[in-house]
Amino acid sequence: MIYQIYPRSFADSNGDGTGDLNGVRTRLPYLRDLGVDAIWFTPWYASPLADGGYDVADYRAIDPAFGTLADAEALIAEAADLGIRTIVDVVPNHVSSEHEWFKAALAAGPGSPERARFWFREGRGEHGELPPTDWVSSFAGGTWTRVPDGQWYLHLFAAEQPDLNWNHPDVRREHEDVLRFWFDRGVAGIRVDSASMPVKDPAFPEVPETYEAGGHPFIDRDELHGIYRGWRAVADSYEEPRVLVGEIWLDDRQRFARYLRPDEMHSAFNFDFMARPWDAKELRESIQYTLDAHAPVGAPATWVLSNHDVTRPVTRYGRADSSFTFAAKRFGTPTDLASGERRARAAALLTAALPGALYVYQGDELGLPEVEDLPLDALQDPMHFRSGGVDPGRDGCRVPLPWTRSGRTFGFGPDESDAPAWLPQPAAGWGERSVEVQDSDPRSVLALYRAALVLRRSEAALRGEDFAWLDTTEAVLAFTRDDVVCVVNLGTAPVPLPDHREVLLTSTDLHGDHLPADAAAWLRT
Repeated sequence: MIYQIYPRSFADSNGDGTGDLNGVRTRLPYLRDLGVDAIWFTPWYASPLADGGYDVADYRAIDPAFGTLADAEALIAEAADLGIRTIVDVVPNHVSSEHEWFKAALAAGPGSPERARFWFREGRGEHGELPPTDWVSSFAGGTWTRVPDGQWYLHLFAAEQPDLNWNHPDVRREHEDVLRFWFDRGVAGIRVDSASMPVKDPAFPEVPETYEAGGHPFIDRDELHGIYRGWRAVADSYEEPRVLVGEIWLDDRQRFARYLRPDEMHSAFNFDFMARPWDAKELRESIQYTLDAHAPVGAPATWVLSNHDVTRPVTRYGRADSSFTFAAKRFGTPTDLASGERRARAAALLTAALPGALYVYQGDELGLPEVEDLPLDALQDPMHFRSGGVDPGRDGCRVPLPWTRSGRTFGFGPDESDAPAWLPQPAAGWGERSVEVQDSDPRSVLALYRAALVLRRSEAALRGEDFAWLDTTEAVLAFTRDDVVCVVNLGTAPVPLPDHREVLLTSTDLHGDHLPADAAAWLRT
């Protein structure tokens, strides 16, 4: 079980309103007791934070807002002493516009060796006034920004995130050195951000409506696999081999599996499952699709309900359209939180029962909802601004955690601090979902996660690879893992449970031998 930490929002040790690494260190016993095997940190490096740290200025320095390199080393070691390994983010597609390489490129001018590490190009039009392509950014808007000397540089994300040229040997060499830098400090794995995007077609064609596999100008280029084979060689060079986990958004199952061949990455995020609505047919299709995609290469599947980029499950499953993932997509979407929480509890048992690795985003184990009413002047996500204010962005799932029932920041920062949290926490209801409140409540979401993770570790059936579907009605998912059965009722009426001799865990109270709507159960056959 891998627990995702967004450092800015997890725990604030010094009372400045921003989460930090020493705050995480104070909460390591909580993670141990939850049942965490590894923690994955979103970027903690020196950064202007134009995109939540994914605009890295220096991979070998911790951002001062989070602490120091010594703090990171202590955190890695202390977590390891508790049996918790550490995974950190590396962002190969781009760096920050404040990175020394990019500042040198701007100063050196057109045609310089410094600019060759990036994608600087002349513009189109009579005076170069038009961008080199009409590619669309992942954050909406264009992908080129013009500099004072007239050239344009490429950025598939925000303008503060210039794309690197992976045809340049400096870029390859630098990233392999960065891997070694963190592996040498005890990091057990690397999560590779936007792993299918770093390589570009140097001819810069427009994106065609249809294209052959591997033929997109900047997604899933065949040249990527040589890069990741080099990274795997670095990871395997350690006495205790390190792990590579890819963020790979691809619809093509065979193309996806190529990244998981034995000499490339060990695993990849399963976005298809996370994006599906609360529907039995859809979820079954995604589960089977995932298992089928991983089987040919012998890689473990991964299961996740949310992360720092998407709407939290309690809110998403409480909407009529629960299939979309990125943030809220629009303001004012009606949400039934009671229904959403029932479904999120059931979904937690569903994902924890599947074979492979389980990822949990901080706060989902508390049943936190998306914070949908953040003041407009508090929003910081570039998605919001680049959409012209149409998309509220991803800040709603990044609001700092509540640790205590009361207090200025509900225990996120020290009680004596006067600094507010960097994103405002809801005054109503946030403390009632805190760790303090849920810790002693056997019916809480936190108690459910803890119980599920204990069983997931102790039950031999849930540690193996055995998996088989059971015949059910259209609204029910049921499968066996050796002598353990997971049943999920996604319908509107209670359903009878399969024959069993023991109920191991349920997401809600049973109705006799019937499983209520929007509920899940683990049974021993």
